[in-house]
Amino acid sequence: MVKHIVMWKLHNKSDAREIKTTLEALKDKVPSIIDIEVGIDFSDSDASADVVLYSTFADAQGLADYQAHPDHQNVLPMMRRLTSSRMVTDYVY
Repeated sequence: MVKHIVMWKLHNKSDAREIKTTLEALKDKVPSIIDIEVGIDFSDSDASADVVLYSTFADAQGLADYQAHPDHQNVLPMMRRLTSSRMVTDYVY
């Protein structure tokens, strides 16, 4: 199994709900997603990310399929526009 975790800082924190809804909708569109969770930070700390995506795939190929999927690709321009920074971690468990 593979975990794919992405954390973003937003230009405007009021965009967090739109991002959460958009990312969670990928679960019904991308077959390789086993599970997906999107969280919005409430701590208001300068050290924290504003939004985090926590997703699960059967294997590295499932993650690659997700990343190449047209519905995922369609989300990327919005994410680039609304976010100021991004960190990613992928690991096998």
